[in-house]
Amino acid sequence: MRAGPGVNAVIQARSSSTRLPGKVLRPLAGRSVLGWVVRAAAAAPGVDQVVVATSEEASDDAVAAEAERCGARVVRGPLDDVVARFGLALSEHPADAVIRLTADCPLLDPALIGRLVAVWRAEPSLDYVSTTLVRTLPRGFDAELVRAPVLAEQVATATGADREHVTSAIYRQPDRYSCTGVVVSPPADDLRVTLDTAEDWELISALVAELGDAPGSWRSVVSLLRSRPDLVALNAHVEQKKVGR
Repeated sequence: MRAGPGVNAVIQARSSSTRLPGKVLRPLAGRSVLGWVVRAAAAAPGVDQVVVATSEEASDDAVAAEAERCGARVVRGPLDDVVARFGLALSEHPADAVIRLTADCPLLDPALIGRLVAVWRAEPSLDYVSTTLVRTLPRGFDAELVRAPVLAEQVATATGADREHVTSAIYRQPDRYSCTGVVVSPPADDLRVTLDTAEDWELISALVAELGDAPGSWRSVVSLLRSRPDLVALNAHVEQKKVGR
């Protein structure tokens, strides 16, 4: 058994999505979208605690209650200052490193999350390890590990859009921070399984109907989508919201 703080997964979640309000509480094959994300994080090798970081707004009372029902710890902070919520998660639940997840990725693969932990444990001087530094996976399998002191530094110094996007000031400064990425081959970054629009919901629902109520496997998802161009077409036109303003 490892002594002292370990690696915590922190899931940012809120109900006030602009494009698909309430999406994280939608029922998907018998559990909420947030429940899918909590389950994936809890199943990831090397993850010690799962924390949901939501807002203090009354509109997020239901998110906090659902997170607790799913077995996660909960912290609540400013709605728009997301990095401050991560700071709360770190201070209330100390860790050596934090994995940042978002509640709109129900198909997250526990094995991928675990791979970030393994890469960082093998080289603990790394400040940042992610599946998105060089994007080869479908959007929706996003996970980022940040060393705790580096995250605390972002809480103290980040400004503007970096406070919403939490990690952007880290990977934007590779000369200052030691960053590495997990990549897969062949690349599948043309695919999208994150939940932001009604079309995304249609695709994810169809995938779950085919694959069943089990924690995500990126290989299974990619394999199914490669064989079903009709499914890919459901949300192929959706543009991801840009980082920053």
